[in-house]
Amino acid sequence: MRIGELAARAGTTTRTLRYYESRGLLPARRGSNGYRTYDEDDLLLLRQIRTLQDFGFDLEETRPFVECLRAGHPEGDSCPASLAVYRRKLGELDALIGELQTVRAHVGEQLARAEASRDELAAGAEVPGGPEPVCELGGTFR
Repeated sequence: MRIGELAARAGTTTRTLRYYESRGLLPARRGSNGYRTYDEDDLLLLRQIRTLQDFGFDLEETRPFVECLRAGHPEGDSCPASLAVYRRKLGELDALIGELQTVRAHVGEQLARAEASRDELAAGAEVPGGPEPVCELGGTFR
């Protein structure tokens, strides 16, 4: 198949395919007429790349999976190098999850403090002659 058909079937653009080719992820075969030619194996490579990128893998991280498929394996993640990328990515994700949990805890603490402060101001406003709560962003609290 030609580049336009492959791009359509893979749900991408011809520009993206040329970029993958320039990075060595997609083979650069040409027919006798000079046009790029592709086959079903190339479509499988593209689907592997796209799936991994959808999961947050950068393009270079897809290389071991592509090489595994090119070596004739039925799945791109059946080679040791692919498994190593999975392990490394899981470690990165675990670290990010830990950071996000810490940030979430801090935001939760800030929210609790802000609500307590708001409630104190509102309670003071109920006393005749007490201060009217004012929002820090401007305006009156109601």
